[in-house]
Amino acid sequence: MTKMVLDAEAQARADVWEYAFGFLKTIVVKCAVQLEIPDLLEKRGTEDPISLPELSSLLGCPADPLHRIMRFLAFHGIFKSSSSSSVYYAPTELSRHLTRDNMGPFILLQLPGMVRGISAEALRSGENPDLKAANGEDTWTDSEFGNHMQVFSDAMACHARSTVSAIIDNYPEGFKGIGRLVDVGGRHGMALGMLVKAFPWIRGVSFDLEEVVSMAPPRDGIEFVGGSMFESVPKADAVMLMWILHDWSDKSCIDILKKCREAVPADTGKVIIVDAVIDEVGEGDEYTGARLGLDMVMMAATVKGKERTYKEWAYLLSEAGFSRHSVTNIHTIESVIEAYP
Repeated sequence: MTKMVLDAEAQARADVWEYAFGFLKTIVVKCAVQLEIPDLLEKRGTEDPISLPELSSLLGCPADPLHRIMRFLAFHGIFKSSSSSSVYYAPTELSRHLTRDNMGPFILLQLPGMVRGISAEALRSGENPDLKAANGEDTWTDSEFGNHMQVFSDAMACHARSTVSAIIDNYPEGFKGIGRLVDVGGRHGMALGMLVKAFPWIRGVSFDLEEVVSMAPPRDGIEFVGGSMFESVPKADAVMLMWILHDWSDKSCIDILKKCREAVPADTGKVIIVDAVIDEVGEGDEYTGARLGLDMVMMAATVKGKERTYKEWAYLLSEAGFSRHSVTNIHTIESVIEAYP
């Protein structure tokens, strides 16, 4: 056998071992986030690394297992490690994104149902044993999801901060000329509040279920309106759907989009969709893997939700009666899709 063939076989065997233990990377990173190690190292900064004994003392963790956890994380580039007589740890660009005020809460959103929903049993039956369909909505069973509601809310908030920042930086021209903007599924208005602050000429409307908006605290520049997106959407210059449509089947998406189209002026209005666009085979960027991973989450965590390709988005928009649309890359996992009546 040639050296090239032997090298390929050796790499394949190594790759299999990586898959065998790949789940541990997420588990160990989650452990670090739970202990708030990224936050602690970030406060110290790169110029003041922390020793293993000090880290052990601050966390209340025995030094030996902590050393092994940190060695694993340093190998994978989460933290920097250096050693002379003692081991020291410092933050990295990656660990800065794992703090509690950044993407850390998203790492904590690891529900067992997401694993059981992707299995031979689930694929053969076409059903996730941990999901139930009730009144057309997808829910985790009460025992599974109810106990994680705060974690879920924190994860959605950190996602909103990250995505809206990308929208503001890479899609500012999209909000020119918009007086009234309705955020469908806007919950307590955090994302909309960031947009109103960045573009103060906008009058924001956070539209969600009555029981959701009734609990929302007041926010400057935002009106809260309760209702169902399947029945009607408040009138506006533009309607925004951020991370909403990927939860729903094609039929439900078309129904929602029709209501959104009816809410905006036929000649000047638009619907702004913020969702992932799955890259075609052979194309993509640094977020392609994350988009495909998110599609696996949707398969596990919803009944008929999915991430969609450009062609699938085009089909939905055409069926909902939109005349044209465009897609803007905002350099994150989602894109902005503008749909015009």
